[in-house]
Amino acid sequence: MSTFSAELPADLWMRWIAHSGALLNSHRDCTGRELIERGGGDEAEAERLLAAPFVVVSHGAEADPILNYGNRVAQALWELSVDRLLATPSRLTAEPMVRDARERLLEQTARDGFVMGYEGVRISATGRRFKISNVTIWNVTDAAGRPAGQAATFARWTFL
Repeated sequence: MSTFSAELPADLWMRWIAHSGALLNSHRDCTGRELIERGGGDEAEAERLLAAPFVVVSHGAEADPILNYGNRVAQALWELSVDRLLATPSRLTAEPMVRDARERLLEQTARDGFVMGYEGVRISATGRRFKISNVTIWNVTDAAGRPAGQAATFARWTFL
């Protein structure tokens, strides 16, 4: 049994293993770069992604997308338990006054496949504001190539 499968409900861990593959494959397909070291099987890759020392977060393809993945760093930064993360509309990760700019960024990502170098301000579940830098956002597709949402990764942030 993996460390993470012991921490998460079995059905969620199985979904996250599959979703981790979609995140990793989509990132590689969009950017031409690997997000983490690949190999060792789907579960090992999912564990490395969840434990990565940088943020990886994604939302689904709903009209008002809900977060559907956040690795440990993302959970800590946004101050969200896994249960709360999976119930949070992704628009709530940004303050109301920057949500229009965030929406335009996501539209650009949908059109272009990915965006690199984004900077912006986000807000945690408790209201803590932070600036994110050098962000890559990309479109996520499932194993059949259907749109499955969007994801972001970054390693730099500064609390405001």
